[in-house]
Amino acid sequence: MMTALTRPSKSAGASAWLPRAIGALVAVAGLWLVFNIQAAGQPLVALGVLVLLAAGLYTYLSRAGFAWRYLFPGVVGMGLFVAFPLLYTAQIGFTNYSSAHLLSEERVRAYLLDQADIDVEHSLTFTLHPDAAGGGVKMLLQGGPADAPTRYVTPVIRHEHAGQAWDLNAAALDGNGNPAGLGPALPLREALAWREHLQGLHLALPGGARLSYAGVREFGPATPVWLAQADASLKRQEDGAVYRPNPQTGYFENAQGEHLQPGYKVGVGLANYERMLGDKEFRGPFFSIFIWTVLFAALTVVCACGLGMTLAVLLNWESLRYRTLYRTLLFLPYAVPGFISILVFKGLFNQNFGEINAILNAVFGVKPAWFSDPLLAKLMLLLVNTWLGYPYFLVLCTGLIKAIPADLYEASALAGAKPLTNFFKITAPLIIKPLSPLLISAFAFNFNNFVLISLLTNGRPDFLNSKIPAGTTDILVSYTYRIAFLDSGQNFGLAAAISTVIFFLVALMSLANLRFSAAANGSSRGGRH
Repeated sequence: MMTALTRPSKSAGASAWLPRAIGALVAVAGLWLVFNIQAAGQPLVALGVLVLLAAGLYTYLSRAGFAWRYLFPGVVGMGLFVAFPLLYTAQIGFTNYSSAHLLSEERVRAYLLDQADIDVEHSLTFTLHPDAAGGGVKMLLQGGPADAPTRYVTPVIRHEHAGQAWDLNAAALDGNGNPAGLGPALPLREALAWREHLQGLHLALPGGARLSYAGVREFGPATPVWLAQADASLKRQEDGAVYRPNPQTGYFENAQGEHLQPGYKVGVGLANYERMLGDKEFRGPFFSIFIWTVLFAALTVVCACGLGMTLAVLLNWESLRYRTLYRTLLFLPYAVPGFISILVFKGLFNQNFGEINAILNAVFGVKPAWFSDPLLAKLMLLLVNTWLGYPYFLVLCTGLIKAIPADLYEASALAGAKPLTNFFKITAPLIIKPLSPLLISAFAFNFNNFVLISLLTNGRPDFLNSKIPAGTTDILVSYTYRIAFLDSGQNFGLAAAISTVIFFLVALMSLANLRFSAAANGSSRGGRH
């Protein structure tokens, strides 16, 4: 028996080479990106991109990585948008990163060494002249007596020459005593376009004096304020004072403890966490805010769930007329965007012009200070959050009640049980177990309910004896936001430490939620068997 040999088609060969060609293009583009990131001084980022590129090419071009082709985008996305921000935030919590310590030690050193005192009185005026070859300009500097000025001409200045240092020589003069080879000077408007590049130039006169940019039309002698020493310290030329880098504080300091601004970022170990627990002036507001955060989340869940469950039971009463209308009206708070409802309540609770105080004043003759009294402000937050949260539990409990067999209530009615007995003996026990994971989720959500606090009270009224601005109605997440972005110090390291603590607390709640869910699923399967 003979078998015919078939020649591979051209389309099959093209389809085999197409992924390789695309992979080669991606590899070239990725390596170019890695090279540029490395050139920008970010070796760790470049290494991460290189590893990600290699993993992607291996996954999509090799047979061994075939099973990961659909999981790879999700794993990368989780790593970039979940794991990396978490690890980066936790890492910041072990540093002194703040508005006063933004830069690295190397950049702070370069900034200080770049400072110079410019002698404006002995400066030279300059004009810019277009280069005959195009693409650059020449600068003419002149000074001294008006009848016999000293003139210097720089080489051609181009955009890539920023930061370059040049030795100046006297300009060659033509027969009329003017600098040779220069065209007309650029007008001021065109000269200003070169300002950023001129600011980076450093010029040296034949006598050794250095010139730096001193104004729109001037270069002046510049004397460095600081000199670098062999032991990594900086010496001030004016008085000889020496400032050394202090790895504990992140400043260049002298022997008396005086430091230079700006500071630089250093590792401080567990100092931020120790401050949360050990600093009395910080510990008082922190623990008060922590306790209020737990109470706020727990009371909100209890009140919203209690109200939603009660309304669900009432609306399940078959003899009640217009039940559909009532359900629609009671669901409206859930349909309106939360921030709109919060701002409306902020106006309703206004002490002088709000409708709530107008009614209370007319009926009881009182006008509570909702926003200035800590206890009333917390009560207001609970009332508003209960209003925003009860429709969620109303919908949940309505669905769970519908799943309860009707014959249980029929048997209870034959036994002469009353509505309260039905609720505590039948309804509540059957819906509380599947509702438990959702209660934990609601608790975790309200534990980080930043929007309500920010829009309604902004954490106020504030504690009066706090080292860091803190409000009596702040919860941990809003307190962290104030430390990181609203405090004058903008202590990002301390805020990152608090954020890490919040993460672990929410993670514990999530684990509890998973355990409750697993227990509920196990019991339901056991009941069916």
